Order: sequence, then C-alpha cells, then structure tokens
Amino acid sequence: MTLLDHRAEGPASAPPLLLGPSLGTSNALWDKVAPELSIAHRVVRWDLPGHGGSAADLIKAGATVGDLADLVLALADSLGIERFAYAGVSLGGAMGLHLAVHRPERLSSLAVICSSAHFNGSKPWEERAALVRREGLAGLVESADARWFTAGFTVPELVDDHRRTDPDAYAACCDALAAFDLRDRLPEIAVPTLLVAGRDDPATPPAHLREIADAVPGAALVEIPGASHLAPAQCPEAVLTALRAHFDGPAGRGMEVRREVLGDAHVDRAQARQTPFTARFQDFISRYAWGEIWTDPTLSRRERSMITLTALVAHGHYDELAMHVRAARRNGLTPEEIGAVLLQTAVYCGVPAANSAFAAAQRVLAEEDGAS
Repeated sequence: MTLLDHRAEGPASAPPLLLGPSLGTSNALWDKVAPELSIAHRVVRWDLPGHGGSAADLIKAGATVGDLADLVLALADSLGIERFAYAGVSLGGAMGLHLAVHRPERLSSLAVICSSAHFNGSKPWEERAALVRREGLAGLVESADARWFTAGFTVPELVDDHRRTDPDAYAACCDALAAFDLRDRLPEIAVPTLLVAGRDDPATPPAHLREIADAVPGAALVEIPGASHLAPAQCPEAVLTALRAHFDGPAGRGMEVRREVLGDAHVDRAQARQTPFTARFQDFISRYAWGEIWTDPTLSRRERSMITLTALVAHGHYDELAMHVRAARRNGLTPEEIGAVLLQTAVYCGVPAANSAFAAAQRVLAEEDGAS
C-alpha cells in the first residue's frame, strides 16, 4: 500500500506525536516546532495527498475527511504506532477531530490548531474545487499570504509548496472540507483536547475554536495574538509553549530543566541509549525528578546541587557525582564552594567517601579547566 510521505524525528521509544498540515502546505509547516517537540516525543509529520512528497492518487474526487484520516491510521500502523498524540492545522485539525470521534482508542490526546468543526458550509469549497480543476492553483497561490498570514509576513517555502501541489488532489481535499461538519458529535470527544486559535485568522476565526472548546468536555482554548491561519509558521514559540503544556505536562518542563542543568550533550546521549525497556523509567525521571522536584522554587538550583552532591557522596555514587559536579558548575557553584561541600561530607559521610569524592570532582574540574 502506498503511504503518505512522512518525516520522523526524535527517539523511537518516546511517546508518538503525529503532526498534520493545512491544505496547500507540506510538513514544512512544522519546521520551527517539530524539532523541539522531538526532544520528548517520537514526532511524525506527514504530507497530504498530492502535497509535498505524497502521491496524488492517494485521494480521489468526492473524498471525505474520514478518508484522509484513514490514510493517517495506515501510516501509524506501518510505523508500529498503536496509540498516539495528535496535532493538526486546519484540514489537519479536522482530521484530528474525526479521529477523536470515530477512532478514540487510537488517540491519547488532541490539539486542534486554527481549524473548525465545520468550514462555513459546502458552497465555498465546491466553488474552490471547481476553480482549481478548471484553472489550476496559480490564482490561489497569489492570494496565499493574505489567507495564511498577517500583513507583511510570509514563508516562501510554504508558498512554493502551495504552487507545486497537485490540483486534482487539492480539489479532492476541498471536497472533503465541503462535506465536513462534526458539530453535533463534539460532546462525544473524550480525549484531552486543546484548541489553539490565531487571533487574526480570517479563515477559522477564534469563534470557531471557541465553539469546539465549549462543546468538548474539559477542552482548553488558547488564543495567540498576532497569529493568522498558519500559526505554527508565524508564531512557533507560542504554539510550542501551548503544545508542550498540553502534551508533556511536568515531563516537558522537566526535559527543559534537565537540559539546562545537565547539558544537551549528556541528555542527548541518554536519549540515544533509551530503549522501549527503559522508556518509562526515563519518562519518570523527566516527569518527577526534573519536572516536579527540580522545578520547585522553594530551593534554588545552587542549593539543590549542594544537596545532590552530598547525597551522592553518602551513597557512593561517584559516576553520578562527576555528572553533578558539572551540573553544579552550570548552576553557579565555584570550585571552592564545591570543595567546601565535599569537605562537609568528610565529617558526616566519612573520610574515605570524601576522599573518593574529591578525586572524582578534581578530575571533572581539571577537564573543565583544560577545555576553557
């Protein structure tokens, strides 16, 4: 079976997150967001039929959003992904809503970005489909910036993707939007749901996202000032913050803190060594140790480093101690302060333990001096 063209990023053992694009774009829509999400997720972003690298014959005239959602499930199946988080923009968001209603067992959580439970009736989409089948995409490409972004903003790569899209596949996607209306099914959605609206979006204004948020039990709504229809391209940091909070919770913040304290190189090595067997333990560390304990503002990071060094000496964990000596330097402790902490351990943890700790710390500090 021919599959949607896709790109996978992040550790294969991390929780999967699928990212759906908007009509007329490719997976490049997520270029400024996906790499950051892939720190904590196995991110899979894909192209609509006839868009980007996906074959045009994956879709036919008269297609539905359900047909497109089935292609996403086929892709997930091919990758061995049973259950996944999902975020989609516009048509990609409509596909997420369809999955949440019709295949809820496949979704762990959902984010719908600059999208709607309906797209203002069938007529405008039927007219657009007829226009594209008759004249191609040239006219729509010329107006893409006005439909996608606020005045003066553009992403040339996305406009070029629009220009290269197969007209018949594009028209078939218009057919799907023309027939889409899930308003009466929204109360059935039970997966955790986030709605993200671009405050300046003319295609799917915030009221469309608010309508979904009001109908889906427990759904949250975020409005992004200055964002139009393609918010991940125009306001990636704001979208990233919203998605991290929704999909990651403490684990997402924990991964940030873990990188800040231990350094990217160490965390990248740990991620590379992660296996399905260790994935839950790594998630536990990120979520609890780094996402809850190290983020508690009661103690400063300097104080936490001093406590951690002492505990590691007490238990003889000298490999971990070396790592946390580096972390202590990153948290602002001087070599003299680290030495004072280790001297304190000699009194309460024993001279032999402190002797080994001083040796480990001296190696780390010498390496740092040599590197500077």
